[in-house]
Amino acid sequence: MSPRSGGQDGATGPPAPTPEALAFRESLGGVFPDHVAIIMDGNGRWAQERGWVRVRGHKEGTESVRAITTIAAELGCKSLTLYAFSRENWKRPDFEVATLMRLLRLYLRRELRTLMDNGIRLVAIGRLSDLPEYAQRALRETMERTAGNTGMVLRLALSYGGRTEVADALRSFSEDVAAGRRRPEEIDEETLREYLYDPGTGDPDLIIRTAGEMRLSNFLLWQASYAEFYVTEDCWPDFRRPQFEEALRAFAARKQKYGGLLPGALADSESAEEILEPERSSEAGERGA
Repeated sequence: MSPRSGGQDGATGPPAPTPEALAFRESLGGVFPDHVAIIMDGNGRWAQERGWVRVRGHKEGTESVRAITTIAAELGCKSLTLYAFSRENWKRPDFEVATLMRLLRLYLRRELRTLMDNGIRLVAIGRLSDLPEYAQRALRETMERTAGNTGMVLRLALSYGGRTEVADALRSFSEDVAAGRRRPEEIDEETLREYLYDPGTGDPDLIIRTAGEMRLSNFLLWQASYAEFYVTEDCWPDFRRPQFEEALRAFAARKQKYGGLLPGALADSESAEEILEPERSSEAGERGA
């Protein structure tokens, strides 16, 4: 895949779609998700099943991050959010947490060229101040270097929790109320969105979870209201192009209604008047009695 303009020294746009990418999207015959979010689960399990230490699975998982990020940009996703480290993950053994933080720094430095070559802008959400300073510094540097890119947005959820995000949003709104900048009666869904970690990003259309678990695990709780959910038994280190494309096919085959009705759903043979007529006759009889 070639960039539209070059290298790490200047901003780049999205890559030109390859014939293979265009053919795949055409083959879907349905809706393509603008925003895909992934719960990257099963790194430790993948390693332990092979008799290795858990952190080896995390290292292999960074290869899947590179592969899926590149493929998503190639296929024309506008936004990709990866659940990289939850607030609950701080409870893991110190060695594992430290390794994850070092892998984060390594990924950010190693993959800058990939991000620039594909016009990808990096964003991070979560309580980023929880991260060690060296990880925060690498994160800031990569976000600054990619800030001008106009292709896909890659969003890393780090020290992230969905409940924490809502609590932080309400705390910020309350502070604005106390300072006289907002009024309590202003709070509604769109006002709350303004206080989320990344308010300019649309809700995910598709949430993928690897390793077979059937839960959100405190991920994008507010934003996931109408997202389609797809679960694969493959652990994250095994999740590559075939698995990603299968998730996209499953999404394209579904029908999103967002609480409404699909076109033609009202074209029933019986009208509402016909359905309600027996009820009305019964009510008339009761009044006559």
